[in-house]
Amino acid sequence: MTATYDAEAPTQPIEIPDELRDEPRGGGRRAPKGTLLIAVVLGVGISVGLGAYGKFHQPTNVAINLAGFSSGLAVKAWLASAAVSLALVQLVTALRMYGKLGRSATGAVAGFVHRWSGRAAVLISAPVAVQCLYALGFQGYSTRVLVHSLLGCFFYGAFAAKMLLLSRDGAPKWALPVFGGLVLAALTGIWLTSSLWFFGTSGITF
Repeated sequence: MTATYDAEAPTQPIEIPDELRDEPRGGGRRAPKGTLLIAVVLGVGISVGLGAYGKFHQPTNVAINLAGFSSGLAVKAWLASAAVSLALVQLVTALRMYGKLGRSATGAVAGFVHRWSGRAAVLISAPVAVQCLYALGFQGYSTRVLVHSLLGCFFYGAFAAKMLLLSRDGAPKWALPVFGGLVLAALTGIWLTSSLWFFGTSGITF
């Protein structure tokens, strides 16, 4: 007898580290195969929606100004810096959970830090987004400002897509790391075109 092989055998399911899951392994529901497409459409919709609001909303020039800071721009620069710092924590803990930095009994701790540093980064970035969209609007009077506006809208779209992929099965294995990298890259670009520029022109000031 000769052995036969089924060319149509299902591929191995996507493996997401348990530490990345908010629900116990096996407790979620399987999503349709269009998960990646849905995530992309959601991300694009959010990015375009934020850009349209920022473009057509009448800027107020003032949105946030926390006590102890000299201006709303200073608040924005420091909050964005805090968000980027937390995003770097996300990167290190993600590499740790995927085994790129070795595995040990501290994997659960890395997962906890990863989840909460991400939540904190998004929470901290919210006042920055309000300052940009509500007070300043979507602007493009210079290359730096245009790139900053585009990255700001892209960041929240990429983040929403990543969170959808994280909570669903059915997407390609590469999708979650790629979208996570896009979120980090966008946030880094936002910091470079705002906080770094602010500190370069005004000095390290509050």
